[in-house]
Amino acid sequence: MEFDEKTQQQLSYYVYILVDPCDMQPFYIGKGKNNRVFDHIKGALKDTSKDSLKYDIIRQIQAKDKQPFHYIVRHGLSEKEAFTLEASLIDLLSFMHYKKTNRTGGHNSAEKGMMTADELMRIYNAQELQPSSILEGTVAININRKYKRGFTKDSISEVTRESWVIAKKKLPTIKYVLSEYRGLVVGVFEVYGWYPVTVTQESGKNKGKTKTRYGFYYHDKSNSDIGRRYMNHSIAHYKKRGEASPVIYLYGRMPQQ
Repeated sequence: MEFDEKTQQQLSYYVYILVDPCDMQPFYIGKGKNNRVFDHIKGALKDTSKDSLKYDIIRQIQAKDKQPFHYIVRHGLSEKEAFTLEASLIDLLSFMHYKKTNRTGGHNSAEKGMMTADELMRIYNAQELQPSSILEGTVAININRKYKRGFTKDSISEVTRESWVIAKKKLPTIKYVLSEYRGLVVGVFEVYGWYPVTVTQESGKNKGKTKTRYGFYYHDKSNSDIGRRYMNHSIAHYKKRGEASPVIYLYGRMPQQ
């Protein structure tokens, strides 16, 4: 299926959702122009070795002699408007626990995505963490993908303690772990031990294979004197643009200019 030339000219940029016809749940949100909305079906047929949950779902649908539904949410948009709407929908569907397969949160999602009123007030009143406040052996772990609004303190610790890709030789040097969400410190934990976590790949060409990550045993220091030097401070200025790893070593790292 493709849009004809006249339709493409009228659409301009648009935001779309792919929906599983078996349960009518959306599983992918995207933006594009021309025939972008149909490219995923072609990709699932062509890139059979690519590790992609999105493609896996499309193939599962096709195995039942069905095809995903393509919904255009809004069209006639500028590229900037499409970016904003795409990110908003990704945030909303994540909050509502749909089986969304987007790997990232969308354009500017970390800075301006869905938040509670309290989170917004903390972010816009947060002071930047200074290098002199960072104790030796401190790392920050980004929990953007795992954190859900309304989490209790215990829930923050649960999503922070495992499971992470960290070099085994570095584990003994880590004394404190900060939970970082959207650039803000939301939890402080003193580490007193590490344990291996076996993770099984759930999709793609490495499906069924295992790899070792690590989790840590901790004392929650969020409300202690140590915790207060970090809590609700911004560490966004320590993160390098495009940095992919959720684990960053803060001690000795200088703020970005």
